[in-house]
Amino acid sequence: MTGTHTSSTHPPLLPTTEEDTVNRLRLLRSRRVGVATYRRLLAEHGSAASALKFLPELAKSAGVPDYAACPEGVVLAEIKAAKAAGARLLVEGSPDYPAILSEIPDAPPLLWCLGKIALLNRPLIALVGARNASSLGTRMAKRLAEELTDQGFVVVSGLARGIDTAAHCGALKGGTIAVQAGGVDVIYPAENTQLSHDIAKNGLRLSEMPMGLQPQARHFPMRNRIISGLAKAVVVVEAAAKSGSLITARNALDQARDVLAVPGHPFDARASGCNALLRDGATLVRNAQDVIEAVGPAVEPPTELPLAPPSAPNRPLRETAELHNLILERLGPAPIAEDQLLRDIAAPATSVAPILVDLELDGKIIRQAGGLLARTA
Repeated sequence: MTGTHTSSTHPPLLPTTEEDTVNRLRLLRSRRVGVATYRRLLAEHGSAASALKFLPELAKSAGVPDYAACPEGVVLAEIKAAKAAGARLLVEGSPDYPAILSEIPDAPPLLWCLGKIALLNRPLIALVGARNASSLGTRMAKRLAEELTDQGFVVVSGLARGIDTAAHCGALKGGTIAVQAGGVDVIYPAENTQLSHDIAKNGLRLSEMPMGLQPQARHFPMRNRIISGLAKAVVVVEAAAKSGSLITARNALDQARDVLAVPGHPFDARASGCNALLRDGATLVRNAQDVIEAVGPAVEPPTELPLAPPSAPNRPLRETAELHNLILERLGPAPIAEDQLLRDIAAPATSVAPILVDLELDGKIIRQAGGLLARTA
């Protein structure tokens, strides 16, 4: 299921000076100024400083007398809190701001980030789902996250309990980004305290909200548009008929992102949302390879073949034949990673590599994107 492409109409914004950054924060933190108003005021007045001067007049014309913009002291306190937490501010239009996120019409103008910002430059896949996830659902989310990061993707989720937590845990080693509903320095839920610290150290946490803000119900749908906006595709693992995960899926469609879903049993209410997405055209997901086939590999494989196949070590012909048959028995039409095959047959790579080349040349196996192997017959 792919949404209709919607181009962003807001102009690119240039990197700012420290004074302009303070003014932009003041403008965005002022009462009744959302993303759309912020962007319109900048376009009309040329700078945040000019827009701030115009705000009281604009508010008066809208029937709001005695309007005052966000005080400078409030923003300076926010910047001080961010510095204490080790957070960095990304301004839309700056080199580190993720290009894919800037494509959506309501992209957040400012993002506080804590961790490895370079992860934003890698291909991202969102994994979302139910908070009251089943054991099977959390296992599926964790495995998908592990397999996707093994193939070079970074997994994005919302740091909620359930599926989000499993996705972050599975992707922690390979790369994960947590989009938070409250301030980037506010850990919610409390049970994810250690996970949050681990993500800040090995991955990335980010939020458009002010530092120190406790998340409220209305903040989560706003967070969800960032999750889908960062990703090439959104995979829903478990979701009830009315859930935040389906909001993320709808955002993805509006943002021209792919939507994929893991099927579930019709009697399980936690699967009803996923099954409805599949009925309406979402791509069915059984494993990470289904995701990769839908969105393409994280890194294009090399097109040139090696100059010569690796030379086979001297070993008895019978041993070679047994290993040959064992590999074919383990492989099937569903692709698996070469590393997984080595673990399954408990054989060293030096022994298996030349046999794989022979089997590939004989047309008995095929290599797919990302180093995956499958049997052809």
